[in-house]
Amino acid sequence: MRKLRTLEEATEVYFRDHPEEIDDYLTEIFQDFAEDNDTGILLASLRVLARVRDVGDMAAQVGMTRQGLQQALSDDGNPRLSNVTSIVKAMGYCLVPQKIPRSQVR
Repeated sequence: MRKLRTLEEATEVYFRDHPEEIDDYLTEIFQDFAEDNDTGILLASLRVLARVRDVGDMAAQVGMTRQGLQQALSDDGNPRLSNVTSIVKAMGYCLVPQKIPRSQVR
């Protein structure tokens, strides 16, 4: 029987094959998070990108253990803002505030 890949596995393979797409993907996931505050989706997306970039290397850059990084990005993870900032920085990005239209402020 053929083993099917999960969506996360397929996404990981896609970004390994198309690293030039990561910039736009990160922009999209943070814009989506700003709109819906779905931490689970944000963490799942960052988890995929961490695997693309190599979790062990990223953990060392962030100053966490591999297990600590995986736990922070897990479905049950609740990372501090400083952890998310460090993870994003290890990917070569930064968190920058962006003004939103008044009509979107709740």
